[in-house]
Amino acid sequence: MLLANQITWNPSEGIDLGFITIHFYSLMFVIAFTLGWYLMKSIFKRDGIPLEKLDSLFIYMVLATLIGARLGHVIFYDWDYYQDHLLEIFLPVQFEPEFQFTGFRGLASHGAAIGIIIAMYLYCKRVLHKPVLWILDRVVIPVAIGGMFVRIGNFMNSEIIGKPTNSDFGVIFVQLGESFPRHPAQLYEAVCYLIIFIILWLLYWKTSKRETIGYIFGLFLVLLWTVRFFIEFLKEPQVGERADWALNTGQWLSIPFILAGFYFMYRNRSKTQTT
Repeated sequence: MLLANQITWNPSEGIDLGFITIHFYSLMFVIAFTLGWYLMKSIFKRDGIPLEKLDSLFIYMVLATLIGARLGHVIFYDWDYYQDHLLEIFLPVQFEPEFQFTGFRGLASHGAAIGIIIAMYLYCKRVLHKPVLWILDRVVIPVAIGGMFVRIGNFMNSEIIGKPTNSDFGVIFVQLGESFPRHPAQLYEAVCYLIIFIILWLLYWKTSKRETIGYIFGLFLVLLWTVRFFIEFLKEPQVGERADWALNTGQWLSIPFILAGFYFMYRNRSKTQTT
């Protein structure tokens, strides 16, 4: 057996600076948003968009991602609890069974996706004055690489874990009090999201500006949510999920996104053939 087959994972909470601890999960979000800003800056330069509109885009994206992801978790995964604890949705505290500071826990990528789409519609209408699919073709590029960093953050937190491998292969999550290896599902997703980012990035730079809009957005939906659909088979059910369903919540929510992606890709090809 190779030593690399099994990894014992027991990371620290974050980077301790003495007066404050920078949590790895929060750090991954900062890296994702910062890298996204620089990627969109290069895209705006290529497309001749005034860079002063980039700051507004950044604000829209940050708010849409965090609010959408939070509401997505509340509605899709844990509504049975939050319907009686509405104040806890956007407060970093828990009131029952006793009051305690918990931080913001529970973010859902499907909610973030819906939030971003809505925010980009508002951004295009109020700031950019272009079709919403034009900006969606571009923001999904940093979103893909951002998803990679979020999953790395999940891995650092020993959350969204995979199922036991029932073999010598896998990761032992010590912080969960376990001594058996599980699938590092977070890392599986992170690697796939990196590949999707590379595909979208190269496609954008090799595509003529005269392209029919919507194709890259559609491809992103198909690739990312297909990856999510299949990796879900290796994950443990999340909080609030029905473990006895044939497909879990994440898979059911991924299917409409995949179908929508094929629509935008087919729509693009149909319009190209008729012009």
